[in-house]
This record gives sequence, structure tokens and C-alpha cells, in this order.
Amino acid sequence: MHLNPYGEDAVNLAADLANHRPAGPEELADRCRAAGLTVERPVTPRDLDRTLAALEAWEKVVDASDENEHAELVNRMLAEAAAYPRLTDHADTGWHLRYRDDQKPLGSVLFSLFSVGTALHLAGRGMHRLRRCDVTECTTIFADTSRTGRRRYCSQRCANRDAVRRHRARSAA
Repeated sequence: MHLNPYGEDAVNLAADLANHRPAGPEELADRCRAAGLTVERPVTPRDLDRTLAALEAWEKVVDASDENEHAELVNRMLAEAAAYPRLTDHADTGWHLRYRDDQKPLGSVLFSLFSVGTALHLAGRGMHRLRRCDVTECTTIFADTSRTGRRRYCSQRCANRDAVRRHRARSAA
């Protein structure tokens, strides 16, 4: 996976895994590959545990109450995942920056990707652009990559549901 300047790929993978937790190591590996991540080593139950812990930390960033808390929580993740960036052409995918040490297990790789990708996303796009859906009964997390940065819903379905609810409330009043 090549991190783009805004961290979009990493935060979208984190959101996907957070919204629908992988049930086992094979599912984790398959979903990472589907997202474009090169999985270089066998995925173990320990990788799954580390990934679930990373997602717990990442969800705290999503649910932070203000920009300072977002920054503090991302900085904690970055400190835990600290490795110097390096230029690499692993797996012959083209030269790019890699924000982790070589030969790390997948769980550690994902922790690094989530922390660096989230920092890049929030700093590049705006601290408000990682959130949960505005529909009260929906807890889906999404990264707002829209041009305007004003996305409120995880999907068109939730946007329509909320519009219908508001319309019915106005009609009843």
C-alpha cells in the first residue's frame, strides 16, 4: 500500500476494519490484500490481536471531542509505532516511503499505517474529517475525503434515511 499525501488509503482501511472487525487471521490478510496492502509474512492470531488493539486506539481518535484530543491521541499512536521513514521498492511496487521497520508482523504494520495515515489525513484534510455517521443509530466510521469536507453520513442510505426523518418531523409539526 502506498500512503498518499493525505493518508486516505490507511484511514479507509482502518475504518473498514473498525466497522467490520475481522474474525480471524485469514480474513484479516484477505481484507488487507483487497485494500492493496502487500502482506509479506504469514498472518497469525497475534497479528489479529495487535490489529484489534490498534483499532481500539484508533477509534478513540475518531471519537475525540476536540482537535487537541485528536492530536494527543494520534501522537500517542505515533510514539508507539515510531520508526524512521525509509524509501523502499519492496515487492517491486515502485519507490515510495515506508513508515515502519522491515520484517514487521502484520499487526505492527497496521498499527504504523493507521497512526501515520491518520496523522497525514487529519493534518492534510482537517481535524474534523474522521468521524462517525450523523444518524443516531448508526455507528459507522468514515473518513471524509469529499472536496468540501462537509460529509455527515457514512452512506447515501443513511443520508436519505435522515432526510426522510426530518421531513416527517416537519410534516407532523
